[in-house]
Amino acid sequence: MSEAPSTTRRRAGGASSTARAGADPSWRYTTIGRYLHNAARKFDARVLAILSEQGWEEVRLVHINLTRALDFSGTRLTELAKRAAMTKQAMGELVDECERIELVRRIADPTDGRAKIVTFTPRGKRFMNAFRQALEAAEEEMVFQLGGARMDEIKQSLADYAAGTRPAERAARVRVK
Repeated sequence: MSEAPSTTRRRAGGASSTARAGADPSWRYTTIGRYLHNAARKFDARVLAILSEQGWEEVRLVHINLTRALDFSGTRLTELAKRAAMTKQAMGELVDECERIELVRRIADPTDGRAKIVTFTPRGKRFMNAFRQALEAAEEEMVFQLGGARMDEIKQSLADYAAGTRPAERAARVRVK
C-alpha cells in the first residue's frame, strides 16, 4: 500500500505541522486564543452569576451579546446581525427572545416605514444599569486577583491589539497630547 503524497508544510527545523500536531496535541491548550477564550468565558460566567444574584436569572450570555451590539438610541436588525456576526434570521430569533423577556422592543423606523428599529424597553435600560454594575464588580474581582498594574496592561494591550496599534505608536500618540 502506498502513502498519499504529503501536502504538509515543513517548519523551520524540518518538523511538519502534521507531525508536531500528531506527536503532541498539548499545544492546543497553550495558545493565546485558548487563554483569551477561557478568560472571557470565566469573566462572562461571573457577570451572569452577579446578574442572577441581582434578580436577572432569565438573562443568558446570548442576550448579553445582543445588548452589547444595541445602541441606546436603537439599531436596525440588519446592523445588529452584522455587529454580532450573525445571520439576520438568527438575530431576529434572538430579538424575539429578548422581546419575550422585555429587554427590547421593535419600533417603526421613522426614516423608512418598512424597517424596524430595535430599542431597549424601560426594563431593558434597568438591565443595562445592572449589567454595568455586574461588569464593574467582575472587573474589580479580576483586579484583586491579578493586581491593578497587570490589569491595566492587559486592558491596554488588548485594546492596542484590537485597534492594530503598536506600543511605539501608542507612546507617540501619548507624547503628542
